[in-house]
Amino acid sequence: MNAVAAIAGRDLLKFIRDPGRLVAAVVFPFAMIFLLGGTLQLNLGNAAGFNFIGFTFTGFLGMTLFQSTAQGLTSLMDDRHNDFAQELFVSPVSRYSIVFGKILGETAVAVAQVLPFVVFAVILRVPLTPTHIALLVPVALLSCFMGGAFGLLLLNTMSDSRASNQIFNFVFLPQYFLAGLIAPITHLPWYLAALSLISPMRYVIDLTRGVVFAGSAEYSRVVLAAPLTNVGVLVLMFAVFMIAGTTLFVRRETNR
Repeated sequence: MNAVAAIAGRDLLKFIRDPGRLVAAVVFPFAMIFLLGGTLQLNLGNAAGFNFIGFTFTGFLGMTLFQSTAQGLTSLMDDRHNDFAQELFVSPVSRYSIVFGKILGETAVAVAQVLPFVVFAVILRVPLTPTHIALLVPVALLSCFMGGAFGLLLLNTMSDSRASNQIFNFVFLPQYFLAGLIAPITHLPWYLAALSLISPMRYVIDLTRGVVFAGSAEYSRVVLAAPLTNVGVLVLMFAVFMIAGTTLFVRRETNR
């Protein structure tokens, strides 16, 4: 537990000490929700029959939690290059503790990034109640853990920072459309529907929307599956990605 806390605390401290990253984490999501949500609401809101600003808000909330944690795992690659990872692996702690500490640290960073979203909701008039906020806490943790496990699995396909940028763009950009980040995906061609079903971000965003839109008249128009279904899929994916990613990462570091 001390090792997990130390590794997690290191990542959170690095985030807090980076002013540029702090500003970007707050400004970019707000600008995208304001511009995209407002534009879509004026042009398509009435025809679609639901609040596009709330739709975009929940999409960026889920995406930020998932993608921030996944991309944060790439710092393990930097640790490998400066031999910090080797210092960790010669310590008398479990390899799973090291990896879980890293995921927990990036989870804390992702949660810190989405805290301003509560302020965004008030400014943009998203119907976010205290009950919604309470339910979003476990959703946020599950989304971050899922993102961390997914990022760990991707990490094993990377050799340097340049490769990581290319791979992440290749993997995440299609998911913005397949997961329904800014537009509904209730009707897709069969080949895109198949790709959407294997997109982890789809279940993260849909679970977030299921919590925020629960009990509203718009629920059936914006939510694809029941929250329990999304939770079950995410737990299964997390277990598979975590076991496979950790096994491959430890083997790679051992043979290095």
